[in-house]
Amino acid sequence: MSTTERTLVRTLAPATVFLVALCLRPALTAVGPLLPQLGPDLGLGEGAQGLLGTLPLLAFAAASPLVHRLSERTGPERAILAALLALGVATLARPFTGTAGLWLATAVIGVAIAVGNVLVPALVKRDFARRVSLATGVYTACIVGAAATASALAVPLADATSWRVALASSAGLVVLVAAVWAPRAWRARPSAPHVVDPHAAPVTSVWRQATAWWLTAFMGLQSTVFYVLVTWLPTVEVTQGVTATTAGVHLFVYQGLGIVGGLVVPALLHRGPDERLGAVAASAPALVALLGLLLAPDLVVLWVVVAGLGQGAALVVALSLVALRGRDQRETARLSGMAQSLGYLLAAAGPVAAGVLTEATGSWRPALLVLTALATVQVGVAWRVGRA
Repeated sequence: MSTTERTLVRTLAPATVFLVALCLRPALTAVGPLLPQLGPDLGLGEGAQGLLGTLPLLAFAAASPLVHRLSERTGPERAILAALLALGVATLARPFTGTAGLWLATAVIGVAIAVGNVLVPALVKRDFARRVSLATGVYTACIVGAAATASALAVPLADATSWRVALASSAGLVVLVAAVWAPRAWRARPSAPHVVDPHAAPVTSVWRQATAWWLTAFMGLQSTVFYVLVTWLPTVEVTQGVTATTAGVHLFVYQGLGIVGGLVVPALLHRGPDERLGAVAASAPALVALLGLLLAPDLVVLWVVVAGLGQGAALVVALSLVALRGRDQRETARLSGMAQSLGYLLAAAGPVAAGVLTEATGSWRPALLVLTALATVQVGVAWRVGRA
């Protein structure tokens, strides 16, 4: 390889982290639109369907605090490669291995995605140190764009083939990205052992930092709102007379507009002495949209647009604040692990609780009321977490 080629590789290598981002949601967001077909075929009620949507979040919660240990042993690049390979195999196997395989593979998918969730923000901080918020916006745009595409294509692909093929289809993307990522993983070296400076002031564990707990609360609240809507919004619309295909398009719009919100909000994050303006501006749309769904459900397309802009912005705010508050790559990985572990544990209750509450009451309105209350709390937490 010539000097020019080596220089080009070194220049482009950091950008491959955005390809990894493309793989971190399709295996999850394709499930919601397929539940009306998947549930009756497998005999799963609303509660079980909600648990299927929640299981990856439980895996996020369990695996996230441990990811930094894997990263420190193998290096973040190789840890991500292993996660991509596991994700590809589990995504392909999930719909074709029976009910037991469905649950087991879904759990493996959650663990694999957790590795990327935790390590990608740390790599963004390391490789884009002077442009953290912008790089986080691009990274989030990749996540949201791939997630939205998977949601939009799920039902048409299932109609053309079967829900099983549709659910497995994202495995091809994962395998392709793993092949592109592999050279970077093999060139990378494991992280050097962390040497503590005996003269430096002791560093407080992230678990004892108030800022880390506020970040965790914000991550959990915005994730809860997102995952309840991405899991149940198509089903809610179908019960109101919307066709499954149209509901899938609405879910695509909801997630696709997150790209716009995610790319705009970094500018707001850097207005003023701290990040409060951006954090609140990213959180308010979810509250407005949920109130709209309760008070004027006929305007569902409007509320989908408003919620979509907010959910992408809120995710960028959460990930940007994790990167900005961490003092180095190592602490950022630990902070990311904590925020995503407890945050996703809170979010995991959302889809299940919504399904169980709907089964018990026979209406989606109580679930939407609870979600509106959580969105209200998110706005308050956003004001606090955005303080310098």
